Amino acid sequence: MRSKLVESTCIALLAVLIVASCAEAPVSEQGSVARPVKTALIGGPASASIRKFPGRVESAKRADLAFRAGGTIAALRVQEGNTVTQNQVLARLDQADVEIALAERQAKWDQANKDYARSQELVEEGAISRRDFDQVEANYKTADAALKQANLNLEQTELRAPFDGQIAQRHVENFEEVGPGQRIYSIIDRSSLEIEIDVPENIILLLPKPQETEDGRQRVNAWASFDADSNRQFPLQFKEAATRADAQTQTFAVTFSLTAPNEVTVLPGMTANVTVDAPAMSGERSVYNVPLSAVTGDPELSPRVWIVDENSMTVHGRAVQVGRMTGNAIELVAGIEPGLRIVTAGAAFLDEGMAVSILPQTEQATTLDQSPAR
Repeated sequence: MRSKLVESTCIALLAVLIVASCAEAPVSEQGSVARPVKTALIGGPASASIRKFPGRVESAKRADLAFRAGGTIAALRVQEGNTVTQNQVLARLDQADVEIALAERQAKWDQANKDYARSQELVEEGAISRRDFDQVEANYKTADAALKQANLNLEQTELRAPFDGQIAQRHVENFEEVGPGQRIYSIIDRSSLEIEIDVPENIILLLPKPQETEDGRQRVNAWASFDADSNRQFPLQFKEAATRADAQTQTFAVTFSLTAPNEVTVLPGMTANVTVDAPAMSGERSVYNVPLSAVTGDPELSPRVWIVDENSMTVHGRAVQVGRMTGNAIELVAGIEPGLRIVTAGAAFLDEGMAVSILPQTEQATTLDQSPAR
């Protein structure tokens, strides 16, 4: 039964393509009147598989910087918004007390080192016991450890950048007394960004598993747009998803990676509009049901549709992969994506690059919905 249905579908589609390809397409001449056509947009708000979420932008590499020891800030060398390089000195504590302690421990080390050198000669000559030598050696090692700690304390009075980035926030003022671990600066790397969204449980089940790819990341049909230029969309890369719901919202945090775009200034803390194609994320194909009249045959009788370039108001053929026919509609399973405008009536009389005019909206077909493949 199924084979007969498939056979009849293929025969009917072949007949349509033959008729469409045999139709005489008029040659577009300069100055000719644009041919009126009916069109429809692919995808749109009515598409059940397209979901939109508000997102929060964060830096993928960020850190809060603090001194390991407390003290008084002597210098803050960078301000908010400054670009810094790895290992650059950002701030410094008052070093007076640390330098005094270092000088004291240096003096003790010098004395312990001399005693240790003399004791080595004396113990070899038998002038002192091995017990006395062991005590001198222990004193030397203690002084050496204390000196190393004093040098480390001096180094830690300088706060350095752990990576190339930008100062996002300064948390203290100059000459302020700070404690160990108190935040001094927040640093971010703006070249790599993350966008986090809150996803309900019925969508979280469609997300791909990170271990499915070698690098732990998987591209999905997800895009981000920003209020500064809402007409542009930037592809996202799936990074991770929480496996425990938020106790208050009962949603799961999903994080995407975004390469910092050049066209729009995107800063951590900004909001984003994230569009997700749920079936594509689960590996299903997106299917578009279009009128049978929208599909014609090219010279090799391969199915194609006509895409309207709304800037030049011309049409261009695009090869598509078709699925099942149902009544006067046919499924398109490959070759198109949301946002394209296709010709739904008059397609058999078009030619590549032909000028067209779109019929008034009252005479237009409705927006074509997208649905998961069965």
